Amino acid sequence: MKYKTPKWMILAGWTAAIVMALGISAPVSADDEPVKQIRSTIDKVYELLDENREVYEEDPTKLEDVIRDVLLPTIDHIYTARLVLGRQGRELEREQVEAFSDALGDLLLTRYSEGLLYFETRDQVEVLPLAGENTERMTRVRTRLRLDSGSRVPIDYVMRKTDDSWKVFDVVIEGISYVTTFRNQIGDEIRQDGFERVLERMQRGELEIEVEEHGDD
Repeated sequence: MKYKTPKWMILAGWTAAIVMALGISAPVSADDEPVKQIRSTIDKVYELLDENREVYEEDPTKLEDVIRDVLLPTIDHIYTARLVLGRQGRELEREQVEAFSDALGDLLLTRYSEGLLYFETRDQVEVLPLAGENTERMTRVRTRLRLDSGSRVPIDYVMRKTDDSWKVFDVVIEGISYVTTFRNQIGDEIRQDGFERVLERMQRGELEIEVEEHGDD
């Protein structure tokens, strides 16, 4: 279950956590609030990166801390964890789901934080207006990431309205869902070894969950 992670995956990151998650929380009053939130997130991340790039290059763990502070608060952690676990999570206690969510977030932060250093300008990311049918239960914010080759990678953030803000619960890259990909990989591991053993491996950093390399990277 090992694949090379493309550098452009960082902006999908959960990352999430995915990867995953994505911005500064804001009141949900306007129809385009999800777009504003994603755009403000990108601006904030690049502002911090531009101001401290040399520091982060010398010590990537400091960038990881920044990513954690900026991105994680707007990810719907428990909801996403339950989606990733799927049927494997139906009998779990909330404490177990929370532990799984934390372990998944730590895994992805460590994996993707260094990849962010490859991006030199926020101009590489374009946030598009909302299109199609969107609801409070599911709204897709479309972005396009421009690679050095000139090609544009579609990265869409799937969000839902919670009690206090819009939060991201899935990322779709070139039509491939983060939640579905991770559910397939983790589900196989849990079926083979059981939830607790898989969780322990994640917490120790021994379970690598990655995605396929992009052809243009």
